[in-house]
Amino acid sequence: MKKLSDIGLVGLAVMGENLILNMASKGYTVTAYNRSIEKVDSFLAGRAQGQTIRGAHSVEEFVASLARPRKIMLMVKAGKAVDDFIEQLIGFLDPGDIIIDGGNTHFPDTNRRTSYLESKGFYFIGTGVSGGEEGALKGPSIMPGGSAAAWPLVKDIFQAIAAKVDDGSPCCDWVGEGGAGHFVKMVHNGIEYGDMQLICEAYQIMKNLLGMSPSEMHAVFAEWNEGVLNSYLIEITRDILAFQENNEPLVEKILDTAGQKGTGKWTGVMALDLGVPLTLISEAVFARCLSAQKDERVEASKVIRGPDIKFSGEKKAFVDDIRDALFASKIVSYAQGYMLMREAAKEYGWNLNYGGIALMWRGGCIIRSSFLGKIKEAFDQNPALQNLLLDSHFKSVVESAQDGWRRVVSASVLNGVPAPAMSSALSYFDGYRTARLPANLLQAQRDYFGAHTYERVDRPRGEFFHTNWTGRGGNTSSSTYNV
Repeated sequence: MKKLSDIGLVGLAVMGENLILNMASKGYTVTAYNRSIEKVDSFLAGRAQGQTIRGAHSVEEFVASLARPRKIMLMVKAGKAVDDFIEQLIGFLDPGDIIIDGGNTHFPDTNRRTSYLESKGFYFIGTGVSGGEEGALKGPSIMPGGSAAAWPLVKDIFQAIAAKVDDGSPCCDWVGEGGAGHFVKMVHNGIEYGDMQLICEAYQIMKNLLGMSPSEMHAVFAEWNEGVLNSYLIEITRDILAFQENNEPLVEKILDTAGQKGTGKWTGVMALDLGVPLTLISEAVFARCLSAQKDERVEASKVIRGPDIKFSGEKKAFVDDIRDALFASKIVSYAQGYMLMREAAKEYGWNLNYGGIALMWRGGCIIRSSFLGKIKEAFDQNPALQNLLLDSHFKSVVESAQDGWRRVVSASVLNGVPAPAMSSALSYFDGYRTARLPANLLQAQRDYFGAHTYERVDRPRGEFFHTNWTGRGGNTSSSTYNV
């Protein structure tokens, strides 16, 4: 073991332990530290035994064990705990040392911490880490941002422990300054919400409308995982549907109330702030909120009637339609997520590599799928691509899938089976391809009651007009115009 460690890591929960073991397996010497010292001793005596891993029992001992420039990764609960550890550490650090936050931090906090630590002569990296327990151990997707000068100093470690795609490329590269890395991770998590909700809707449609059993659905998901839908989430859904407890499907014994940690909500709020129509991911967040109202839904189900469920078509053909609806909706979800990243890049001055982000998501992370390779190709061909739906490949796929997509959404509505994410994705697709939306009437309404003004189709953009609709309002208009 080296006299001084290459890197130190604070926080010995599941992700922290597995990242340390991952680093050690790649030849790095790591110092482990945890606020509860017992966890350090237990880790060293257990999973870390015989590895190039040492422990520390104090912050001072921890920092002293690290080679300069010191690299310290925090895997602690987002929020105050990160700030508290930063304050504990900086008294022992030297200029040029690096603090890395690998938690699910909201990107404005990373912006703030980067500025704060740089003002004191230190570097800060806020990095998204995705892949869960297995990814942390075997290779996660890593999305670093913050102090650009720190990237060359941690690049080798990060790319060594990251997941690799087929050609050996690491699922890790520099994202951008400030909170860019955590922003991209936030969007990743929002897309994850959307993917999971779409899969759940496909499951409910097959279960409630087609009357399929978990074993039948297991076979469907196994088949889908061999095609265009091949992905980690489809794969684990296949396995979940086959899992039994006492010869009964376990999935049917699980209470239908979903939890969330806030990253999906952050994504939706950010979309509202930037004026991006992130409809599918927002519906996925609201679907979890609705699921949490379990008792209220049970009472409502006793008094509110919907349509009787009737399906008279050919089941296999409709399952193919569900596959098409799921895939087309998934494309919309990613299109919206990439739009959000593009607007944030403008707002914060980030130079995001959109094809590179797709590559980072190709392996290790929860949303990893073969589909992401096509996104990378789309942005490699056209780095200025405004929307994935305008790429020739994705345009062709969605146009081919839309008949089945419409049949699934229509059947769900007619039979009272909720499919909010698929439905909102289809509405967005139809809205995006519509040259003239009814916002002209909306602008007339706004001008009528609030003198908010409007633009005209027969005059150049940028000229604003107000009409005295009632004859009593005069010609005074609002001083501001918000599109």
